Amino acid sequence: MTKKENILIVGAGLCGSLLALRLGQRGYNITVYEKRPDLRKVDISAGRSINLAFSDRGIKAMKLVGLEEKVKPLCIPMNGRMLHDVEGNTVLAPYSGREHEYINSISRGDLNALLLDEAEALPNVTIYFNHKSTEVDFENCIAHFYQYETKSEVSKKADVIFGTDGAGSSLRKSYYLGKKFLFSFSQDYLTHGYKELSILPAQNGGYKAFKNALHIWGRGDFMLIALPNLDGSFTVTLFLSYAEGEYNFNNLTTNEKVLKFFTTYFKDALELMPNLIDDFFENPTSPLGTVKCSPWHYKGKTLLLGDSAHAIVPFYGQGMNASFEDVVEFDKYLDDSKDWETIFKSFEKSRKIDTDAIADLAIDNFHEMKGHVNNAIFREKRNLEMALEKHFPTEYSSKYSLVTFNEDIGYYKAMTQGRAQDKAMLNMIADHDISISDHTTKEELAIILKKVKIETEEILEEDRVARNM
Repeated sequence: MTKKENILIVGAGLCGSLLALRLGQRGYNITVYEKRPDLRKVDISAGRSINLAFSDRGIKAMKLVGLEEKVKPLCIPMNGRMLHDVEGNTVLAPYSGREHEYINSISRGDLNALLLDEAEALPNVTIYFNHKSTEVDFENCIAHFYQYETKSEVSKKADVIFGTDGAGSSLRKSYYLGKKFLFSFSQDYLTHGYKELSILPAQNGGYKAFKNALHIWGRGDFMLIALPNLDGSFTVTLFLSYAEGEYNFNNLTTNEKVLKFFTTYFKDALELMPNLIDDFFENPTSPLGTVKCSPWHYKGKTLLLGDSAHAIVPFYGQGMNASFEDVVEFDKYLDDSKDWETIFKSFEKSRKIDTDAIADLAIDNFHEMKGHVNNAIFREKRNLEMALEKHFPTEYSSKYSLVTFNEDIGYYKAMTQGRAQDKAMLNMIADHDISISDHTTKEELAIILKKVKIETEEILEEDRVARNM
């Protein structure tokens, strides 16, 4: 490894542009090829998730590349979930009992543009747009592209190639089709898809709904969510089955049926969305899938990162954060003077257990958000967790807090600890061993915390024994 090596990155989305910036800061010669036009010059966002939940793991990556202060103006803090019932009543469920912990709504395009600007400002980083990756010769480190504007084929040789070209990665496809080594790959789809909608700003440019929350209309088998944008609008997403239930994407084919569906289940949202019909029939319906694969690397020549290696469904708000964390964790291995193959192997060995964990947690949260948030026992558990975090901020963190606000804890540890706590609490609430009310004192909460810790540790020990059997 020398800093003069030529590194090629396929994909200039969020992960690719961050990787280009970080490797450029380290002095490597970086060339990036991106299939789409330059998003700073052309609007390419229609129908795609245009804002994201940005939290501590992503912020840690911004600190690494020195952009923490430049990112802040792009963020809208969201302190909790605003839960909407069928009648239009709302309740704000905080994300944490610690006031300084919240997630942010951020524009995908604005964040990507910032990273591209910063990367291109480095003399050793060059980015080409409108180049579709058609194949990667991973044995000889040559990437082949189709250049849309000239309708010509382009080939580029490099010392190392990184694939950050998303869930449909060309590099990963080349691994699979090349049959040069044992490559495991799975792509699992939910029965649900999603469609982007919108709540436009009020006439005065303000927000039609509470600004600082992630709004959720959970309806058991489907749900609607909304995240705020800086211009006063909300990006609204409908998650719905393709084929199951009275209403599904396959049968919502007329204006009348769409309006009846929203009038029945999302009446208060519909009142804010006079543009619903236009959005519904103009924007595509997209699938929701999880990608897992192994290995991510080929010898010391190529490596997959971000969604190319581990695409997940969006229900923990961790897709972008996990991809950014890939770059943070990978960066640690670059301080060693070892060869690329050793670095790639060590990185994947330590990282894959965490990316598999967040993929599983995202599926769990899908079921939680669409149904469990309105369950009485679940609501009592969340109220208890908020109280414990508020009164014992250094002694207790919920599963959500472990995943979202504890960026120095790996996803796998957060998952195992959090699941054990959830199981302990739900069991004890159901058995009436613990409960919380408006009159519960701090002393009573301390007793509850002790019980939860004991029960959690017993569950974790049972799991450890089971794994070692």
